[in-house]
Amino acid sequence: MTSIRKKKHISSFQIIILGFLGLVLLGSLFLMLPISSAEGQWTSFKDAAFTATSAVCVTGLIVKDTATYWSMFGQMVIITLIQIGGVGVVTVSLCVVMLSGKKIGLMQRSTMQESISAPQVGGIVKLTRFILKGMFLIEGVGAICLYPVFMKEFGWMKGIWYSIFHSISSFCNAGFDLMGVKSPFSSLTSYVGHAWINLVFCLLIIIGGIGFLVWHDVLNHKWHFHKYRMQSKVALLTSIVLIVLPAVYFYFGEFQSSVWSDLSGSEKIWASIFQSVTTRTAGMNTVDFNAMTDSGKLISIFLMLIGGSPGSTAGGMKTTTLMVLIFSAIAVFKRQEEAQCFGRRIDNDVVRNAAAILMMYLTLFMTGSVIISAIEGIPILTCMFECASAVGTVGLTLGITTELSVVSHILLMCMMFIGRVGGMTLVFAIMPGDKNKNAKYPLEKITVG
Repeated sequence: MTSIRKKKHISSFQIIILGFLGLVLLGSLFLMLPISSAEGQWTSFKDAAFTATSAVCVTGLIVKDTATYWSMFGQMVIITLIQIGGVGVVTVSLCVVMLSGKKIGLMQRSTMQESISAPQVGGIVKLTRFILKGMFLIEGVGAICLYPVFMKEFGWMKGIWYSIFHSISSFCNAGFDLMGVKSPFSSLTSYVGHAWINLVFCLLIIIGGIGFLVWHDVLNHKWHFHKYRMQSKVALLTSIVLIVLPAVYFYFGEFQSSVWSDLSGSEKIWASIFQSVTTRTAGMNTVDFNAMTDSGKLISIFLMLIGGSPGSTAGGMKTTTLMVLIFSAIAVFKRQEEAQCFGRRIDNDVVRNAAAILMMYLTLFMTGSVIISAIEGIPILTCMFECASAVGTVGLTLGITTELSVVSHILLMCMMFIGRVGGMTLVFAIMPGDKNKNAKYPLEKITVG
C-alpha cells in the first residue's frame, strides 16, 4: 500500500501576512536596543512593538514622541520600516531578487499581484520596476522641495534628514514626524498657514494614496481619460470628491467658528485642505482635532475608514470599495441585474467582496471602540476616532494613545495590522477555500429592507 503525501503550499496571502509579521518583529527588536533611544536606555517590548507595528503599517499612532525619544539610529529604523511597509514587503523582496539576477517564478509573481492589487500576473515585474522608480523619484523630489524650509529652520545637516524623513513619511501616508523638537506630539501645527509646506505635503500624500496603477494609466494615456482602466477612473474621481467636499465643510462648518478666531483667512483655507487630505490615511495634522465639533470628528472618522485607493501606500477600506457599493445600490434602485460604471458592468463577486470588506471594517472599528471605551472609561466618540485611525492606518489621535492600557494598545496594534495587510487577505490566509464548490444548498428567498 503506497502512502501519498500531499505537499502543502503556502498561499500568497499567507506569504504577505508572514512578511509583515516578520518585519514588525525585526523592527521591534531593533527599537528595543539602547542605541535606538536618545538616552541610551532599553525600550520595553510593548512600546517598541507598538512603534514598529505603527511604522510597518504606515499608521503614525505613537506612544513615544518620534523626535525626542528616539535617537538618530532609532529614527532611521522607523523610516526604513515605513518605506518597506509603504511599498509592501513583497515588493521589496522581489526587488532584492531582481537585483540578485535570479529568475522570478510564477508563485512570486502571483504573490506580487495580490500585494499591489494588480489586475493580472502578466507584466508584474515591469510594473514592480515602475513602482520602485516612481517611488524613489517622487520621494527625492519631495525632499528637495522641503529642504529650503527645513534648512533655514534646522540647519543644513538636520535639514537634509528632516526633508528625507518627512518626504518618505508623507508619500507612504505614514503620519510620523519629527516636529516634537518644537513641542511633543505637535505634528505640523506650527505650519498651519505655510503655503509651501502645506502644498508639498498634500501632493506627496495624494500621490502616494492614489494608487500605483493610476500612475501607470496617467503616464501611459496622459489626458486621454477614456483610455484609463475603470479602477483608475473611479479612484481619481472619488479622490477628488473626497478632497473637495470635506475641505468645503471644514472651511465653512468648522473654521468659521469663534474657536478658530486666531487663524487668518489663508490659514483657514490651508487648514481645511490639509485636514481633508490627511484624514484619508496620512495622519499628520496642522490643527488640533480636539477643538473640532462632534460633526467634524464624525466626518473625519468617515474619511479615515474610507482611506486611499487600491495598490497604494494608503490604508482604509479603499475608495473603490465605497464606489462599488454605491453603484450596486444605484443598480438596485434602478432594478438592474448588475452594477454599472463608465459604460462597464461590475462583476457580482466584486460587489460581494466590497460588502464583506465594509462589514469587516465596521465590525473591527465598532468592536474596538466599545471595548476601549469600556476598559478606559473614555467617551465613545473619542474611542471611535482612535479606532478608525488605527484600522484605517491613519495615525490621527485626540491625544489618548499614550494614556491607554496594555490591552487597548494590543487592540490598536491588531487593528493597525489588519488595516494594512487587508481584512480579506487575512481571512483568505486563515480560512481554506471551499472544497465543495459544485455542491449547492437549496435556494430559498429572504426579505430584506
